[in-house]
Amino acid sequence: MALVNCPECDKEISDKALMCPNCGYAASGGLFAYEYRSKAELFGLPLVHIVYGLGINPLTGGLRVAKGIIAIGNIAVGGLAIGGLSFGVISFGGLALGLAAIGGLAIGLLLAIGGMAVGLVAIGGGAFGYYALGGGAWGAHPLGGNIQDPQAVEFFKRYLGPWVEQLQRKPNG
Repeated sequence: MALVNCPECDKEISDKALMCPNCGYAASGGLFAYEYRSKAELFGLPLVHIVYGLGINPLTGGLRVAKGIIAIGNIAVGGLAIGGLSFGVISFGGLALGLAAIGGLAIGLLLAIGGMAVGLVAIGGGAFGYYALGGGAWGAHPLGGNIQDPQAVEFFKRYLGPWVEQLQRKPNG
């Protein structure tokens, strides 16, 4: 076993190490983890922060979180957040939370689009919102397989076009 210098922080590490114990650099060539943090910053956050792979911080033993204006990772927090679990102004992910959220489970303060969507305007298989559009829609103005509110038809028609009228049930005659 030989000691080599970490290319990121220049501390000595074993040539067999998967990660640098000092800075977390994926010394194994990125097989288990990759991290990129741009040098450019805005409001004290890196412009881009990407955490991919194992995502365990060797210093704390906790999960590694991508935090930046644009954050991409298993757990991402930022202006634009993309990840399995994402928190952001605009958020994409398996579980997405933000002002606008798109994901499997999307919770958006203003807009949520997903399999299950919760927000002021919610669009999804199951949609819960003031205006809700989905297979099952619940809220003040729902439009779905279970209920059609005329005000919801007008609201969604304004943004999604006239095809929304086709979602209304026609009386059997």
